[in-house]
Amino acid sequence: MKVRGIRGAITVEKNSAEDMVSATLELLREMIRLNQVEADDVASVILTTTQDLDAVFPAQAARQIPGWEYVPLMCAREIPVVGSLPRCIRVMMHVNTDKGQREIKHVFLREAVRLRPDLTNRG
Repeated sequence: MKVRGIRGAITVEKNSAEDMVSATLELLREMIRLNQVEADDVASVILTTTQDLDAVFPAQAARQIPGWEYVPLMCAREIPVVGSLPRCIRVMMHVNTDKGQREIKHVFLREAVRLRPDLTNRG
């Protein structure tokens, strides 16, 4: 079994705890569904936000997923590159899996599909 990274990103309409938690849950649930991830197989998750999002830690959303109470989570701020996508939450989920790199389904939702258009229609 290997550790694989599953990438994901989603944008939110506004900097509010409600929008951020809802979007983070939507993204994580889709990443879990498409990749058949079990909570016990998650090694760790890094969640980042652009600097215009500071209403809540997105990890709070992950704690609402059944079985995720022991998953190691870390929040961070994205590098503020000029012209980058605003109001964006990104996820790097590390999972123990027998799947190969090409079998992993990365998830980009809403305006975040612009980040990796080469990966958005594989699921």
